[in-house]
Amino acid sequence: MRIGILGTGTLAAALATAWVRTGHDVSIGGRSLARAELAAKASGARARPLPEVTGDTDAVLLAVHRDGIADILAAAGPFTGQPLIDPTNAVEHGIGVLLTEPGRSIAQHVAELAPDAHVVKAFHLFPATQWATPGMSPVTVAMCGDDPQALETTASLVRDTGAIPAVVGRLDRARQLEEVAGFVIALAFAGLDPRSAVPAVP
Repeated sequence: MRIGILGTGTLAAALATAWVRTGHDVSIGGRSLARAELAAKASGARARPLPEVTGDTDAVLLAVHRDGIADILAAAGPFTGQPLIDPTNAVEHGIGVLLTEPGRSIAQHVAELAPDAHVVKAFHLFPATQWATPGMSPVTVAMCGDDPQALETTASLVRDTGAIPAVVGRLDRARQLEEVAGFVIALAFAGLDPRSAVPAVP
């Protein structure tokens, strides 16, 4: 696939590395072309100016801090029906409390800012090291979205990282997934293993 990545941080570079490793054509862009070139060099992807990252792609990953979402989507758009994968955690650092309005999710906010894209919530529960390091223990990536084809495309990209995709519903379930991230973050910063608080289902 042709994949565009908006963002130049550790998650962008890690997923770019995983997808380049499995044969995808990956482009990275950000507000700083110099940082995009560093992320591309580390991952084997190509750095491009923002308007070129989303054009003629099969999927786009939005890997920026929540405060930069509106600006980068405006600079990178318009979108033309691509899956727009949102791994954003809009939570208070070290505490895990969601910073979105009650009943709202950051994924829904992304969908409103990019109405011509098909937003899929995914890749928000694990650190970047999970995707950059070959041979890590397989994990399950919970995801949700409204468009079946966008979900299937994202599921394929999840499998290419060595993970297992699990669709839990439409995009209105994104708030629940984001609350789970807040729960995991709160336990981790308290020095506890979040896995110890999740029941094992036979």
